[in-house]
Amino acid sequence: MASLVSPSVSLPTALRRARFAAAPLRRRRMPVVRAKVREIFMPILSATMTEGKIVSWTAAEGDRVAKGDSVVVVESDKADMDVETFHDGIIAAVLVPAGGIAPVGAPIALLVESEEEVALARARAQALSQGQPIESPPSDAAPAPAVEPPSPPPMAAPTKAIATPYAKKLAKEHRVDITGVVGTGPHGRVTAADVESATGIKPKPKAAPPSLPAAVAPATPVTAGAMLPPVPGATVVPFTTMQTAVSRNMVDSISVPTFRVGYSIITDKLDALYEKVKSKGVTKTLLLVKAAAMALAQHPVVNASCRDGKSFSYNTSVNIAVAVAIEGGLLTPVLEDADKLDIYLLARKWRVLLKKARTKQLQPVEYSSGTFSLSNLGMFGVDRFDAILPPGQGAIMAVGASKPTVVADKDGFFSIKNEMMVNVTADHRIIYGADLAAFLQTFAKIIEDPESLTL
Repeated sequence: MASLVSPSVSLPTALRRARFAAAPLRRRRMPVVRAKVREIFMPILSATMTEGKIVSWTAAEGDRVAKGDSVVVVESDKADMDVETFHDGIIAAVLVPAGGIAPVGAPIALLVESEEEVALARARAQALSQGQPIESPPSDAAPAPAVEPPSPPPMAAPTKAIATPYAKKLAKEHRVDITGVVGTGPHGRVTAADVESATGIKPKPKAAPPSLPAAVAPATPVTAGAMLPPVPGATVVPFTTMQTAVSRNMVDSISVPTFRVGYSIITDKLDALYEKVKSKGVTKTLLLVKAAAMALAQHPVVNASCRDGKSFSYNTSVNIAVAVAIEGGLLTPVLEDADKLDIYLLARKWRVLLKKARTKQLQPVEYSSGTFSLSNLGMFGVDRFDAILPPGQGAIMAVGASKPTVVADKDGFFSIKNEMMVNVTADHRIIYGADLAAFLQTFAKIIEDPESLTL
């Protein structure tokens, strides 16, 4: 008969295994399922968003919702977006009402699985409103049994306390046993103040610096971001979420070293082309977008970007962000792959983006993926202006109005032609003057002979 013990297993081990196999199976302890109170958090809807405003709740307290249902509309720094729930359940408590503002990641509502858990969630909401610390909601996994932390091993009495050199000197002067002094410094370090406190010595008052005469006392400078008093009679209006984001981006732009190059371009042929295609929904701004995209394809360094101050990225796509003024702010919808689309397809995409921008329904990728920006104020009669470089992009073009101008040709003959001035602001860390001049020359040739725009 074959042996029951494997040659590689010792006899005691085999006997333990045999007893375990012969013993009746014990019923495993089933995990206790706790009530699940989940938090609905303020989502991050864009790379620059730090807080969001609740526009409206599409689900009220007590409503049962399913996974994927829209429960709240949040105003980010660029758009109003529906926020969906990731779980089935009941909206037990709304923590941030409509019109309220919460930072990204903060809880804005509580969700429970059954009506029996509503009271627990509302108690938790009350604790949150009073600023009391609350336990994190349990995850979907079964809770692990509580394990008591092991008691720390007894520490031997220190033979020499950690102290600063001056504290040691002071303790020696006053014959203080420094090992008995409780340190209040970093990591329990004994400081001179601890020794003085232990001996009852009053610390010496520090000599105040001599005051300057009033005639030569320096004026207190106004630091950046200091609160200035309002002008008497003025009405103070706080920034909207969008205005706050624009303000933050403009401040960030100041840290980028930029330079500007202007270029005058004859637009007679472009104006004639516009008259032919405007009935099909093609605006002059779209013609400029297409021309800029074609020029960027030939000068990829102007389409590059620097985000970390240590390197720059060549962008494989030419995505033109176009500045659009809307009520209460500014948006930059992005026409992606503008160099690969004809002007009529660009017009159709632009109409969709413009409608979304005016109703604040743009998705983050539709306003944050630009590699080059264009701002056109020519429609308002502005002849020239400088644009501020958006963070994360290499250049932005500012387009003025096309106006009749007296120009001279190479033979010295004068004539009246429509002329347009464009100014480009660029990041001087990655784009140099010669790069920008070559790009503008290419852009001007396309504008002055625009047949390639319709191909």
